[in-house]
Amino acid sequence: MYKVYGDYKSGNCYKVKLMLSLLGRECEWHPVDILKGETETPEFLAKNPNGKVPVLELEDGTCLWESNAILNFLADGSEFLPSEPRLRTQVLQWQFFEQYSHEPYIAVARFIQYYLGLPDERLEEYKGLHKGGYKALRVMEKQLQMTPYLVGEQYSIADVALYAYTHVAHQGGFDLAAYPAVQAWIARVASHPRHVPMGE
Repeated sequence: MYKVYGDYKSGNCYKVKLMLSLLGRECEWHPVDILKGETETPEFLAKNPNGKVPVLELEDGTCLWESNAILNFLADGSEFLPSEPRLRTQVLQWQFFEQYSHEPYIAVARFIQYYLGLPDERLEEYKGLHKGGYKALRVMEKQLQMTPYLVGEQYSIADVALYAYTHVAHQGGFDLAAYPAVQAWIARVASHPRHVPMGE
């Protein structure tokens, strides 16, 4: 059985939890509290020298890290990762978009508000993050007006990657009212029979 080291409230960790559920795979979850410095211990750094969650530990003790890389590993050979090269590349395209154009804004704003309680010293940074976050939502809205999922007709790990932080964007002060296609997509993803919510 796989072991997952992660924080239940983290979108990056939730990607792994959701993917395992979609595949019908059980795992042994090991909670890691990032605010208490638990990713900086020698024991954790032996699993991921970059000191970040999630970490997926395989049966042979090999550890995989970076949430989107883990998604690719888990989904390989399944319906959630297309084998056709163009579609597979489009999945990667959205995963890179998530890490460079989406997560740095929406997830960080959420961290400042939801984890830290919106401290005064980070208020200006928080406000500045909204510009980039709304730009990312506009890109998603444009695609989702044309296709039910980010890569055409099929639910894929591209959707898992972007659903994780988009569906809790309000916890970072983002209003999705102007993005009806994104809202419909959120409901579509959540309607999957093996869907699990973010919380414990």
